[in-house]
Amino acid sequence: MSNKPIKTMISLFSGAGGLDLGLSTAGFTNKLCVEIDHIAQQTLTLNHPKWKLACPGDIHALTPDQLLKQSGLKPRELTLLAGGPPCQPFSKSGYWVTGDTDRLTDPRAKTLKAYLEIVREALPQVILLENVKGIAYSEKDEGLKLLINELNRINRAKKTSYKPHVIAVNAADYGVPQSRERVFIVASRDGKQFDLPAPTHFDPSISKDTKSPYRTAWDAIGDLDVDIWPDEVKPSGKWGDLLPTIPEGQNYLWHTEQSGGLPLFGWRTRFWSFLLKLAKDKPSWTIQAQPGPATGPFHWKGRLLSVRELARLQTFPDDYQFAGDRRAAHKQIGNAVPPAIGELFGLEIRRQFFGERVRRRLKLIPERRNDCPPPEKPKAVPKKYLALSGAHDAHPGTGKGPGAKKREGKESVYA
Repeated sequence: MSNKPIKTMISLFSGAGGLDLGLSTAGFTNKLCVEIDHIAQQTLTLNHPKWKLACPGDIHALTPDQLLKQSGLKPRELTLLAGGPPCQPFSKSGYWVTGDTDRLTDPRAKTLKAYLEIVREALPQVILLENVKGIAYSEKDEGLKLLINELNRINRAKKTSYKPHVIAVNAADYGVPQSRERVFIVASRDGKQFDLPAPTHFDPSISKDTKSPYRTAWDAIGDLDVDIWPDEVKPSGKWGDLLPTIPEGQNYLWHTEQSGGLPLFGWRTRFWSFLLKLAKDKPSWTIQAQPGPATGPFHWKGRLLSVRELARLQTFPDDYQFAGDRRAAHKQIGNAVPPAIGELFGLEIRRQFFGERVRRRLKLIPERRNDCPPPEKPKAVPKKYLALSGAHDAHPGTGKGPGAKKREGKESVYA
C-alpha cells in the first residue's frame, strides 16, 4: 500500500470528461466536476458514477467558497485545479469567418475570469488550463495577458508564486492518432519550472526515427472499417456525393485548378475542413465539435465517422459512453481534451512538481498496427457536379474576402 498522499483534483468546464479521465488515469483523484451542460453531466455520470457533480453546474452561479465546500477541501488543500474554459473566443475558426473575434468582449471569455477567481480562493498546488492556440496569438493575446496579470495579483495578495508556463502541444507528437494543436498553461503555487517532455512519436515523412512513428487513423479505427454503413454515417447535403471523388488526406482543394481533380471550386474559397478526408496512414485531422454536413474530417471511404470512431481518434476507451444523440456525442467528443494528453500532463505534473517516479508510456494511446491497406481509389465525379467545372476566382487574400466586405458594411457575420 502506497504512503503517498492522495493527489486531488477539481475539474472546471468538465464536458464529457476527457481531461478528467486522463488525469485520473495518471493517478489523480477527482473531488468535483463543474459542468453546466445537462447532456455532458449525464455522460460524466454514466462513466464515473462516483464522481461528484457541482450544484449548480454553472461556474458563474457557484461561488469559490461553495465549490470548495462541495469538494470537501479547504484553501491550499487542493492538488490540481484543471479545466479548459470554452475556447470559441480565441479560436482560429473565428478568424476564418470574420478575420478576428470579440475575444475578451465575448461573454464566453468571462469563464476565464471565473477560473481565476477560483484559483484565488482555492490556492491549488498546481493549475492546468487548456485552450486553443489562438489564446496566445501574437498581438491577439488578451486572454493570456489577463491570466498573467491576475496571477500576479494573486501572488502579491496571497504570498504565492504562480508562474504560468505556456506550452503548445500537438497531440500527435505523443501518440494521439490526431493532429490537434492546443495550448496548455501550467503553474505551481511555489513557482517551480515545468517543461514539456520531448515528443515520443514522429512524422515518418520528415523524421529518421522509425521506431515510434505517428499513430495513424488506421491504428485507431482500422478494425472498425466495414463496407456496410448504418444510415447515421451516410453523407448528406449538397456535397455528400462528391466525397468519394476526393483522395484520402485531401479536401475540396483537390477539385481546383491547382490540384488533380476537376476545377469545381476557386482556390482557397472554402474553409480548410470542407470535404476533408482522413488518410489511413496519417493521424486524423482535428475533430471539430459542431461540424456542418460538409465539414470533415470524413472517413476515407467517403462517409461520416461513427461516434465510436470519433471517440477512438480522441483516445477515449471503447467502454466510454456518450449521452444524447449522435450530434450531441460528436459535440462532446470534439470539445474534449484527448484523454491521453490529460494522462501525459498528469504524469508529468506528478514527476516534475512532486518528485514522483512515474511511467513514461501512456496507457490511452492506440497500439501500432502493421496491416494498413493501400489508399482508396477516388471515384468519378457525378454528373450533377459537372456543371460547376470551369474557371473560378481564387480567394482574393486576407481581409478581402466576403467576410471582410460584410464587416465593412457593418453587417454581422455571426449566425
